Amino acid sequence: MAGIYIIKDLDQLKALSDPFRVRLMFKLIERPYTGQQLSEIFELSRARIHYHLKELEKLGLAEIVKTEEKNGIIQKFYQSVATGFYPHSSLFPHTKEISDMKQYLMLEMMEQTTSKLLSAPSEALEDVDSSEDPSEWNMMASSWEIQASEDTFKWYIKEQFKLMEELDRRAEAEEASSKKRYFVSNYGFRVEEPVFERVKDKDQ
Repeated sequence: MAGIYIIKDLDQLKALSDPFRVRLMFKLIERPYTGQQLSEIFELSRARIHYHLKELEKLGLAEIVKTEEKNGIIQKFYQSVATGFYPHSSLFPHTKEISDMKQYLMLEMMEQTTSKLLSAPSEALEDVDSSEDPSEWNMMASSWEIQASEDTFKWYIKEQFKLMEELDRRAEAEEASSKKRYFVSNYGFRVEEPVFERVKDKDQ
């Protein structure tokens, strides 16, 4: 499975501008599934699921990664071709489809994060001490509102990706016995109205 897949085809873009297909793709990003398994997860008919899977396969967004025989029937396991998707600059005139795709992808990421948080073990959210130093905490959660130029925000995105790559590199070098599994998700996007209201101290 690739990292980021660059979408260059309008039909691919339209496929990922559909909220259900985005939900389906996120399942296929997690692990391989059969049509039967997905029909049970989404509580939809196998025929409808197979239709969407065939369309995603035809568009090159999903692929069959393995087959298994069960009771004389060949089961096909589908998986996403990448862990993330981003439109090519040639598709930028299609602003509505791009906006819809990005919105649905981010909404599904938030849903995935919510699901992981609700199923996290209680000790994952317990602090071993009451340190006020964030570097001593065993989890992170924060929301920020920053006024900055677009160039500065793009610099931040680049640095954030570099930091995640460094985290992955350092983790790869660690002993397996010392490792714990962490789920990390990040969001950042432009808003029109202020999110937080700051009341200045009366003495200022």
